Amino acid sequence: MTATATLSNQTFIDLEDQVAAHNYSPLPVVVSEAEGIWVTDVEGNRYLDALSGYSALNFGHRHPDLVAAAKAQLDRSTLTSRAFHNDQLGPFCRDLAALVGKDMILPMNTGAEAVETAIKIARKWGYQKKGVADGQAHIIVMDGNFHGRTTTIVSFSDDPEAHDEYGPYTPGFGAVPYGDLAAIEGAITEHTVAVLVEPIQGEQGVQIPKEGFLPGLRELCTERNLLMIADEIQSGLGRTGTTLACGYEGVEADLYTLGKALGGGIVPVSAVAGDVEVMDVIQPGTHGSTFGGNPLAAAVGHAVVKLLETGEHQGHAAELEPVFREQLEALIGKGVVTVRVRGLWAGVDIDPELMTGKAACKALAKKGVLAKDTHGSTIRLAPPLTITAEELSIITDTLAEVLAGAA
Repeated sequence: MTATATLSNQTFIDLEDQVAAHNYSPLPVVVSEAEGIWVTDVEGNRYLDALSGYSALNFGHRHPDLVAAAKAQLDRSTLTSRAFHNDQLGPFCRDLAALVGKDMILPMNTGAEAVETAIKIARKWGYQKKGVADGQAHIIVMDGNFHGRTTTIVSFSDDPEAHDEYGPYTPGFGAVPYGDLAAIEGAITEHTVAVLVEPIQGEQGVQIPKEGFLPGLRELCTERNLLMIADEIQSGLGRTGTTLACGYEGVEADLYTLGKALGGGIVPVSAVAGDVEVMDVIQPGTHGSTFGGNPLAAAVGHAVVKLLETGEHQGHAAELEPVFREQLEALIGKGVVTVRVRGLWAGVDIDPELMTGKAACKALAKKGVLAKDTHGSTIRLAPPLTITAEELSIITDTLAEVLAGAA
């Protein structure tokens, strides 16, 4: 039991409900402590975290290497702003660029900031390098996308909750069906500068495009002189069994947006990665962030890169993928309709006549497994990459119990 075990989850839930804006509808679990793949609530109940902070905790809670890097940097310096150099940013950017196969890194804080930055880079590249008329840059996006919640980004969202009543909306975007190369080609105009795509649509329920889509998109962007921007904020940094999800089919995008796992679940760290001929459109004064590239963030991000340089975590996710898939597919017809698995990331569609995704997640939580629903009857599973095969079975066995109990 924890020191706060005499208090109840409900005490904190009620307080939060009174004083924190209601922009989330969380499960009734109040996390007090966390270690590895496990979290403990204020009542002392223990849960397996099968969400990993939407992939922000790819290496689990409080990974010792990442905590050590943060503690060491806290004793030295935390923030300089980019008005000055710091001794952590260069090494971090050098090694992250090498990890993802690019020349340069532009560090920011949140995933949405990384996407906004990539949009700015693409537009400026279009004006300076492609010769698109000023103010006319056009970017093709996908139906069902989720790239963040800023006003620009929600302007091209088709999710009513994210989009509605936030207008007037930012122009310059056109949406096409996800995974449809012909639709993308048909949407290209003389003003098109880029295609923005999630290699796997996480918020949409871990939707994986058909094999050949990403290579085809890469070829189309090259032929039509467009930037391919891959949003790897959820899918990147080992989650799919490869360093980047694009790497599953050997595809290299022009720009990558990175985030979530880049901060190791300790600090918000995001970045845009690209080659110099694209990134050099950004010059002093044209873009910035007080906290982007701060020493603490760079130190933690660098420690994340070091964990990935060995390939151990990517290999572990790839090794467990068939195990995860087999366990989940065994539930088809037993309350599960379909499953989609890539690495240690799964979308599970529950029979809507049996229960909603929210109901399934509440039932899972009562049995000690934390997951998150999306789009009605779908749940997402994304356990830390440090999970073992035996621990993975806890997730799927518990889900089987929940479904059997509701049948």
